[in-house]
Amino acid sequence: MSHSEPIIRRKLSDAVLERLKRLITGGELRPGDEMPSERELMARFQVGRPAIREAMQSLSNMGLVAISHGERARVLQLSARSIINQVDVTAKMMLAASKDSLEDLKNARVFFERGMVREAAQKASDEDVEHLRAALALQRTALSDSKAFINADMRLHTQIARISGNPIYVAVSEAMLSWLEEYHTEMLIWTGKENITLTEHEEIIECIARHDADAAEKAMIKHLERSRTLYVQNPDG
Repeated sequence: MSHSEPIIRRKLSDAVLERLKRLITGGELRPGDEMPSERELMARFQVGRPAIREAMQSLSNMGLVAISHGERARVLQLSARSIINQVDVTAKMMLAASKDSLEDLKNARVFFERGMVREAAQKASDEDVEHLRAALALQRTALSDSKAFINADMRLHTQIARISGNPIYVAVSEAMLSWLEEYHTEMLIWTGKENITLTEHEEIIECIARHDADAAEKAMIKHLERSRTLYVQNPDG
């Protein structure tokens, strides 16, 4: 080979990180367990304190452990929500930096919600439908409070995703809605459109109650295409 390909020596903390991950994924440490002390880990792996601390910080950034000041780090229970939450800050930074990314997210949401509402129409029990109607009733009581109205709106859409029984769908729904919430413009919401939102939500719920997946999808698309203008990029950044 004509060109040079130097082998990069792995950082010590990376090697420690791999060992610690194996302790968790291999079951030696389980959710809720305390991690060994820094001193124990230094003796076990024959490395200095900086490598241990750096590796533990990486575990924390991945959502695998919780680090509390003055206490031992604790292994966390992994869930779809905890995993998706790891990208929350960077996702919001990406959206703030790019108008195209915001449009991509709005399009992805339409695609996702179409699937979710079809799934809900096919699977919803009477109890599921009652939960949706209760969420809509709660939204009706929030007409005078824009923040509460938006929160109730988000809860209703996530409730539709919950009918699927798939926690990943629920986590994705919560994440997309929380990212979009940053770009909700109250100026556009509070011009009489909130009553249209309630009527559209009611129509979606009735389609789900009838188990009419095609009508539910059609109602959801109409609702989202009308309301997508409520999410705009802040011209001030």
